[in-house]
Amino acid sequence: MNLPSRLSVLSISLFLAACSTNTAPPASGLQAPEAWQGHGPFAQPLPQPDWWQQFSSAPLNQLIAQAQRNSFDLAAAAARVRQAQASAVIAGAPLLPEVKFGLDGSRKHLLHGNGFDQSDDSNSERTTTTFGTRLSASYEVDFWGGKAAARDSALFDLDASRYDRQTVELTLLSGVANSYLQSLALAEQVRIARLNLANAQDVLRLVQTRYDSGSATALELAQQRSLVAGQARQVPLFEQQLQEARITLATLLGEPVQRLAPFEESIDVIRWPEIGSGLPSELLSRRPDIAAAEARLAAAQANIQVARAAMLPSLTLGADLGSGADTFARILRSPYYTLTAGLAAPIFNNGRLRAERDKTQARQEELLQDYRTSIVAGFADVEKALNAISGVDDQRQWQDQEVEQARIAFALSESRYRAGAETLLTVLETQRTLYQAQDQQAQLRLARLQGSVALYKALGGGWQVPR
Repeated sequence: MNLPSRLSVLSISLFLAACSTNTAPPASGLQAPEAWQGHGPFAQPLPQPDWWQQFSSAPLNQLIAQAQRNSFDLAAAAARVRQAQASAVIAGAPLLPEVKFGLDGSRKHLLHGNGFDQSDDSNSERTTTTFGTRLSASYEVDFWGGKAAARDSALFDLDASRYDRQTVELTLLSGVANSYLQSLALAEQVRIARLNLANAQDVLRLVQTRYDSGSATALELAQQRSLVAGQARQVPLFEQQLQEARITLATLLGEPVQRLAPFEESIDVIRWPEIGSGLPSELLSRRPDIAAAEARLAAAQANIQVARAAMLPSLTLGADLGSGADTFARILRSPYYTLTAGLAAPIFNNGRLRAERDKTQARQEELLQDYRTSIVAGFADVEKALNAISGVDDQRQWQDQEVEQARIAFALSESRYRAGAETLLTVLETQRTLYQAQDQQAQLRLARLQGSVALYKALGGGWQVPR
């Protein structure tokens, strides 16, 4: 084979490799529902990438920015993206020839004897020096598309790692928002517990005065003391839970809790935004975890082509251009070239290549089921978030009335007890009812705010598959 013919074969091989197309993943086979169940149309705009700013909380915005800068999980996810980028370069390298350059020199001295036939030295010339240079190129022709499929698989894995990073970020930021809101709610519960403890202590002083004057019984005094002790117990309980929430938040921020500044914002000033849910079919392009599952499925499809190509013959072409001399100054005076071609085909491997193909096909089937699972789970996440928001909104309408009436009932019972027109049992009961209603009100407000965060997360947080 002469050099022009060899270059023609090489050009055709490169053309075949360049014309290879990406492998498309198989369809999920799932039909998206036409609308979300049990909820009216949401005309509000869909989530935006900066969804946390819709809560209009400056401290929350600062915490989110801090998490984006300092999170170790996010940094690890970014490092995995860089690993996938390097793997994609490695997988795409065989699509072009590999070229190497070498420069060598050697000095050989015959210690004794007359040398031998394959040796250049002899008894008269016991020392020989040689220099050589070599430029070599090798290329495996990608007739069956296996090399291009390996590159495509690596590119799909790169896409999956990028989507995984977005999933990590979405999970991180929603976790920061939830932990911050939970901390504010627990701070509010601490305030309510202290307020109710103060109310119970006021009533205890009244009962003590009445007991000292003989108008209250020892039983009434013991009952009120028991209520004060129960109320006092709630304060350290909520303080403990508040500290645990702060520790969780600090961990998400990537720093010890000692560096976390006290929260001065009240949960009452945070307003939940109105969020549009869109159509269920739009969810497939708005969740990074679904996109990552689809990319991995496409990579598995490409790997099947790689496994099939390994079962077919391979053609390797090579070219060397070199020169040698006995002195370095004359190293380029005797150039030469060598052309090689090799054809290799698998004959017997005890079923290894067939098993590799079967393995990749089974892996594709596994990832197809994972893809379907991620889609169904995405639909379920949105349905749960919408259902939670609807249920909490219905409860809050009645809870506000319950707190208002409980506050009125406690004020009336306390006033009547001071006047001697009511028993302590009624005061105790109205105290418990007021405290439980206020505590439940704080919990429902937290649930409503966290429901908005859950809906943002379920809808992908404003992320969309890059076009």
